[in-house]
Amino acid sequence: MTDGEFDVLILGAGSGGYACALRAAQLGLSVGLVEKGNLGGTCLHVGCIPTKALLHAAEIADQTRESARFGVNAALEGVDMAGVNAYKDKVVERLFKGLTGLVKGRGVTILQGEGRMTGPHEVTVTATESGEATAYSGKSLVLASGSFSRSLPGLDIDGHRVLSSEHALRLDRVPRSVVVLGGGVIGCEFASVWASFGSEVTIVEALPRLVPVEDEASSKALERAFRKRRIQVRTGTPFQSLKVTDDGVAVTVEGGDVLEAELLLVAVGRGPTTDALGYAEQGVAMERGFVLADERCRTNLDGVYAVGDIVPGLQLAHRGFQQGILVAEEIAGLSPAPIDEAGIPRVTYSHPEVASVGLDEATARARYGADAVETVTYDLAGNGKSQILMTQGFVKLVRRSEGPVVGVHMVGDRVGELIGEAQLIYNWEAYAEDVAPFVHAHPTQNEALGEAHLALAGKPLHAHS
Repeated sequence: MTDGEFDVLILGAGSGGYACALRAAQLGLSVGLVEKGNLGGTCLHVGCIPTKALLHAAEIADQTRESARFGVNAALEGVDMAGVNAYKDKVVERLFKGLTGLVKGRGVTILQGEGRMTGPHEVTVTATESGEATAYSGKSLVLASGSFSRSLPGLDIDGHRVLSSEHALRLDRVPRSVVVLGGGVIGCEFASVWASFGSEVTIVEALPRLVPVEDEASSKALERAFRKRRIQVRTGTPFQSLKVTDDGVAVTVEGGDVLEAELLLVAVGRGPTTDALGYAEQGVAMERGFVLADERCRTNLDGVYAVGDIVPGLQLAHRGFQQGILVAEEIAGLSPAPIDEAGIPRVTYSHPEVASVGLDEATARARYGADAVETVTYDLAGNGKSQILMTQGFVKLVRRSEGPVVGVHMVGDRVGELIGEAQLIYNWEAYAEDVAPFVHAHPTQNEALGEAHLALAGKPLHAHS
């Protein structure tokens, strides 16, 4: 590297950016990593990690409240949000320190400041402390600038009564009541947390069902579980208007109903952080704010790549992470295999959890033909560990008739931990007959995957045939 020039220059140090930096450095390339905030980006600081810490605290609250079911006498005296936030922040801080040490230890040059693309392979960085602007270049440039919380036209997020997910993570109290606008992953996870903490929660979703990207059976199961938890669910109900009052919010939905609550959480998705970063000005092909890239994350400009939430597709940290590795290996000439988007695991960490990989039933039938797809659903009522945990749900398999499994869909507490085996089954194009002989430890929830494949292979045991 010469002064200001790197083999790989990366704009953004979230999951995609730092993974690319670490792998590129591992491959012997000089790396510059531009970040205006903290290493780790949204996922580590205001996304995946802190929300899952809240969800774990919520699980403990539920277990304490329901401890008599297990013969344990305990009482939930309340939720100390200062203590919950301290626990959450400590988890984030430990991971942040570890990541910072790892990146520095690999010889990656961290360029702290606000970056903007000012040439085909150039980023100008305005230093956070001094305000001095310096131009850096890279033989390869990787765009990894992440995403932000969206809102709706005319709906202003004030951080007081109307919150984004970032505001919700810093809340210093358990709200009396909340309207959650959006029934996707973020909305369902926060709804689950607040319900466990004792809030009255109403989810408003314009589409016909919760977590609409999931299999319809999973959506219906989650909605039933939420209603049992006294979470009000209003699907097929578009937002119309909002009035902020002295002591709360009044949300008017289509049809004229008014929902009153202390807070409104706006969870209508995330948008790509690309405005004012110079991408379009430098000729990067864009669409609706997203950077267009091919299966190898290459943009239309030679030597310029894009990874993570700015690329159309699933906005998941592990997708960006794997794309970052792919790009580093592509730059190094290793010709890695492209990522199958359908093979990326998806998990909603609510109570109960929803996990999936591959195609849902409707997509599979549309792709292969209505008569060319088979499904089987194994109820967790037949799984010993699930009964010990007192969780309900299922494992649903979708396969091509006499062919491989093309989709795995699961609902139930802790089923997110099963997604590793599920993604191997999908990505290796396994047949039910291939998986059925696998020995699954007893008693585990992993057995449910084995039992489902036994049933799909035509030899159900702990299931009604």
